[in-house]
Amino acid sequence: MFSSIKLGKPFGIDLYVHGTFWLLPLFVFLSGVVSGDVAGAAFDVAVLLAVFGCVALHEVGHALAAKWYGIETRDITLYPLGGMARLERMPRRPLHEIVVALAGPAVNVMIVIGLLAGIVLGNITFTQGWASAGLAPEEMFISRLFWANVLLAAFNLIPAFPMDGGRVLRALLSIGMPRLEATQAAVTVGSVLAIGGFLFGFHEKQIMLMLVAGVVFMLGRAELAAVRAEEVRKRWHERTADFFDGPADPDDSHPTAPFTGWRWDPVRRVWSEWRAGALVREIPDA
Repeated sequence: MFSSIKLGKPFGIDLYVHGTFWLLPLFVFLSGVVSGDVAGAAFDVAVLLAVFGCVALHEVGHALAAKWYGIETRDITLYPLGGMARLERMPRRPLHEIVVALAGPAVNVMIVIGLLAGIVLGNITFTQGWASAGLAPEEMFISRLFWANVLLAAFNLIPAFPMDGGRVLRALLSIGMPRLEATQAAVTVGSVLAIGGFLFGFHEKQIMLMLVAGVVFMLGRAELAAVRAEEVRKRWHERTADFFDGPADPDDSHPTAPFTGWRWDPVRRVWSEWRAGALVREIPDA
């Protein structure tokens, strides 16, 4: 029912729109129609789609920065609450993670600068906020797109893990502490901010803010669990390495002498257990 639709492949990266995304422009349009302003509803949908175009560029920024460090991106998907670039892995070096995290908001800043240049050079009437009554349609469109990108850049820099600002926080913390502890600290900060945002949204009856806060909270906890699992797997590898009596023959994964213990085959990427020179079992690396 809610299958994703592929929009294209910018920079070699598959770009999808999740099926649930279309509920948002439908809601915006129907809200305008109910108020009796069909033209205004259509305009709001056009602005919304343009904003999500900027969200897609934001995610492409993350992907291109990751590619600079040799990390590929599986795909980018747009959801009603934003976009997500699925990287093959997250950079482990703090500086690399900071660069990849900031690349997204940097794209929004570049869009803001470009729009501002067009406003100045084109002598376009500009507003100091989202309200744009009395402007021509094209001026209203540019003004709203400008402020939407300002909001996107600022919002994503909030230090609520796993948002961009939270990833920067985790990277800075990991300079002086283990990655798992840095992730736990960043997730704690993000959870506190998410709970605060949820309560504020509840008080102000801002359903969208409540949803975003809930998603940030759950994604932060999920990534913390993933990092914990990664650390467990890493420690298991380190412990089994104690059984090695030397590297396996590169031309033959089987030992040439009776051996009891574990061996790592880097070509096939599997762990093998041997007893008296006999292969007992193989475990693929996760």
